[in-house]
Amino acid sequence: MRTCTRYAAALALIAVSYCSAVAVAQSALDALTGKDATGGLRAALSQGIDLAVTQLGTQNGFLNDPKVAIPLPPALEKGEKALRMIGMGGEADQLKATLNHAAEQAVATAKPIFKQALQRMTVADAKGILTGGEEAGTQYFRQATSTQLSAKFQPIVARETAKLRLGSVYDQYAGKAATLGLISKQDANLNDYVTAKALDGLFGAISEEEVAIRKDPMGQASTLIRKVFGAL
Repeated sequence: MRTCTRYAAALALIAVSYCSAVAVAQSALDALTGKDATGGLRAALSQGIDLAVTQLGTQNGFLNDPKVAIPLPPALEKGEKALRMIGMGGEADQLKATLNHAAEQAVATAKPIFKQALQRMTVADAKGILTGGEEAGTQYFRQATSTQLSAKFQPIVARETAKLRLGSVYDQYAGKAATLGLISKQDANLNDYVTAKALDGLFGAISEEEVAIRKDPMGQASTLIRKVFGAL
């Protein structure tokens, strides 16, 4: 009985401590002005954008990063193995490099669209993102910019993949596989596949920076970022 009583008391103490911590954090967040909250979030997300675009939008930015490097589409995996078996691995490598170079060139054009999304962000958006979880800012960007980014990336990707004249052949082959349910409709189009992978890599890099800022706000160079994220 005494053990149960002590256990209940410990749980109560933990609950009180947690509630107190939440109250303190909420009080600190409420103390921020709307201008500070929006400014700090914009500064943090802008930092993430700059880092992601600089990192991925350069020569071999995708190809040399295992986390975002774009593999050959599923419909070409068997073809890759066959090419390598007959000594044509170089062709497979060239195709893979072309897909990744197309992604890096597309990502290099992304900044203006992100900056516009930042300017449209309201105070309510900012406070919701600040308290919305470690990747809330990245998710906001996904919803606000994916359509525009896809439209901007598509012609760049198409130009690069056209250099190897593989787009139409791949689309015809993979399209048949998609109708049979062997691959997704998105993967049935080479340019759609590369565009989607480029977006995934870009948002993944932004997410990593956002998480890092939230985990170590005091380690950031910006005073405003430290002030806003330190209040969370």
